[in-house]
Amino acid sequence: MTYRVAILGAGIGAEHLQAYLALPNRFEVAIVCDVNRARADQIAGPHGIPTSADMDAVLGDPTLDLVDICLPPHLHHQACLAVLTAGKQAICEKPLATSVAACDDLIAASTTSGKRIFPVFQYRFGLGTAQLRALQTAGLAGRCYAGSLETHWDRDAAYYAVDWRGTWAGEHGGALLGHAIHIHDMLTSILGPVAQVFADCATRVNEVEVEDCAALSIRMASGAPITSSVTLGAADNSSRMRLMFEGFTVESDTAPYALAAKNWQFTARAPRAQSEIDAVLAHVPDQQAGFVGLFGAIADALDGTDDQAVTLDDGKQSLEFVTACYASAHQNRPIALPLVKDHPFYTGWVPKTG
Repeated sequence: MTYRVAILGAGIGAEHLQAYLALPNRFEVAIVCDVNRARADQIAGPHGIPTSADMDAVLGDPTLDLVDICLPPHLHHQACLAVLTAGKQAICEKPLATSVAACDDLIAASTTSGKRIFPVFQYRFGLGTAQLRALQTAGLAGRCYAGSLETHWDRDAAYYAVDWRGTWAGEHGGALLGHAIHIHDMLTSILGPVAQVFADCATRVNEVEVEDCAALSIRMASGAPITSSVTLGAADNSSRMRLMFEGFTVESDTAPYALAAKNWQFTARAPRAQSEIDAVLAHVPDQQAGFVGLFGAIADALDGTDDQAVTLDDGKQSLEFVTACYASAHQNRPIALPLVKDHPFYTGWVPKTG
C-alpha cells in the first residue's frame, strides 16, 4: 500500500521529504505545511508537491493517512494530539514531548483513537545495527561488559540564530535532548533499559540557556556500565559507540547523522574466533539506513507485514532517560529508572523562573 503523508515543518522536514521520495512505492507526499509558506515552497516546489500555511486545513484532508510532525519541540505534544483527533497516524520528530507526563498523555490518546504515533529515531536503522543483531541472534555476542558513547558535534552561534533554539521555552533542553538523544536511544535498543544515570551538565560553548556539554555515567539494567561524552564544541561532527561483549568488541562508524549506515568493526574475543564473526557478517544483506530505513519500517508496521518500527513506549523511555539526566544534574546524584509518577521532574524538567 502507498501511504499519503503530510509534512508539518520544512526545516528537518526537508530531509524527511528526501527519504519519502526514496520510497515511491510506499509513500506519496501529498503536501508540505509551514507557517513560512515560502520555505515550504522551496523544498516542495521542485517536486511538484503542494504547500500550505494552514495546519488545520491540512489535518482536515480525509485522504491523508499519515502526518509527519517536524515542528519545534514545544509544539510536538499538541500537534500529536491534533493529528490523532483528525483520525490520522502520526510520525513525530524528537523529542516526542517535553515531559514524561505528556508521553503518558499521548499513550492514552493513541489507545483511545486507535491510531499510532511513531517517534523518529533513525539511528537504529542501517547495516551496522543489522550486523550486530545478526551476531546476537547467532549467539556470538554474550553479555555486554561495558561500553562508551560519543556525541561530539559542532554547533556555533549561527546555529542558535533560530529564535527557539538554545532556550528552555522553545527547545526545552540542549545537547542531551536535541543531539545525544539519538545515540542513547540506540543504546537501549541494543542493550535494553537503563537502570541508573549520573549526569554532569555544563554550558561552555555558546551563550545559551541550555546545556551544550555533558558527561554521563550510565548503568544498564543488565549491569553493564556505560559512559557517554557529549559536546557541541568539537572541531567537526562525529558520533561513536563502542561496546565490549563477551564474544567481541564492536565499534560503530562515526557518521554523525546516520551512525549505522555503513559497516561496523567487529573484533573477536577469545575463545571466539574472528572466522566465526566474519561468517555471520558475510550473510547480512545491505539495509535501508537513516530516515529511509525508519520510514520503511513504519510502512511495514502499517502494512502488518513486520513491526520493527520505533514505538510510543520507546519514545517514553527516551524521555524518561533525558528527565533522569536533568534530575541528576540538578540534584548532583544518581537517578534510578524508570521514574515514578510522583517524581518531581515527572511533569517537566524546565527550570522554574520568577
